[in-house]
Amino acid sequence: MISEKQKKILAFPYSKYDALICDGAIRSGKTTIMMVAFVDWAMREFSGQRFGICGKTVGSATENIIIPYISMTRTKKKYTAKWRRSQKILEVRWGRKVNYFEVFGGKDESSYALIQGRTLAGALLDEVVLMPQSFVNQALARCSVEGTRSWFSCNPGNPKHWFKQEWIDKQKEHNALRLHFTLDDNPSLSEKKKEQYRRDFTGVFYDRYVRGLWVPAEGLIYQYFANHTDKFLIDDPIKWCQENNQRFTRIMAGVDFGGTKSATTFVAVGITNKLTVIALDQDWMDSNCLDPDKLNRRFVAFVRRVLEVYGAYGEIQTRADNEESVLIRGIRNAVQRENLRCSVHNARKMEINDRIKLTLLLMAQKRFYVARKCEHLIDALQTAVYDPKKYDDTRLDDGTSDIDSLDAFEYCLEPWYQQLLRYGEKPYQSILRR
Repeated sequence: MISEKQKKILAFPYSKYDALICDGAIRSGKTTIMMVAFVDWAMREFSGQRFGICGKTVGSATENIIIPYISMTRTKKKYTAKWRRSQKILEVRWGRKVNYFEVFGGKDESSYALIQGRTLAGALLDEVVLMPQSFVNQALARCSVEGTRSWFSCNPGNPKHWFKQEWIDKQKEHNALRLHFTLDDNPSLSEKKKEQYRRDFTGVFYDRYVRGLWVPAEGLIYQYFANHTDKFLIDDPIKWCQENNQRFTRIMAGVDFGGTKSATTFVAVGITNKLTVIALDQDWMDSNCLDPDKLNRRFVAFVRRVLEVYGAYGEIQTRADNEESVLIRGIRNAVQRENLRCSVHNARKMEINDRIKLTLLLMAQKRFYVARKCEHLIDALQTAVYDPKKYDDTRLDDGTSDIDSLDAFEYCLEPWYQQLLRYGEKPYQSILRR
């Protein structure tokens, strides 16, 4: 069963339009149907051609587009599809026809070079709002085969985003068909699942991901936390776990090294068997008063303090700001000399907006708490704001709020980002086993 809006995607290849733009709510049935229509159009109109399938990363495009598509019964019945993972190419055969769908990632300004030099008969760009304009322009420039068409899919962002202004607002100039999706446009979503999505997002992300609106990110990032701070604070994390039938399965520590105008801070975080995140403890130091030896001593003292309370739950896994390799080596050597159960690794430094989305989701799902002793982190969550001068949802970092505490906290969650994001799905329960 497909919706009327999804039928319009299938009808697009038979229309007068040169491009298709599908934007709107998450899980509204855009991407899957687009891939079906995209391959059907390619196999009907071409043979021996190469097409582009673009996502924010190769991994996201593979997981969100390629794997679901080749797993469909319809695909298996109609085509012979072979996914060459090492080459990032999906080969599709239909009788004597064969076409090649190459996967590209457009995560930053340098990504355009990856697609440069290709000759494409068409391109599907999923999550296009997350791609730099240079990459998208390069992908479209590669589509030089006669009869080519462009396919775009995205969730809404800031109304000043380049894609909104250059494509959606100028759809007639591009001879593009725009289809706007809501949760109700996906007939496979139950009312229960839709209600879950409505609960899981707040503020600007509710407007964008649930309502499907192009709205700016303004003001406080964690508005609900700022207005209802006491709902998130606990006195004794271990007692809280006992009362809520949970136990810690991971103890993490995040380290952010401050510069001349910022602070150096350590944040300890516990993750429970029900994927609840609790900030346990924190140490915060003015970087102007800190030398490497003092930093090492403070970190050793912090680790000892955390292990004294939470050591029964395993070693402390530390993620530290990877831009300071010398300082990381220093704290790693310090805990090793003291034989402390603490490993020190580089932080992944994920995109800040991805970290923000995860924290907001945890708050909405009542899976986020902070021990009252983490005063600097509490203040940071209460005061973090979006930069009013930027259109791309940038977190303001001008010293008016404690970004260092937020960074240290977020580094703790990065190794478990996907598991925390996909709470409740059985394939991700392995994190809970010790």
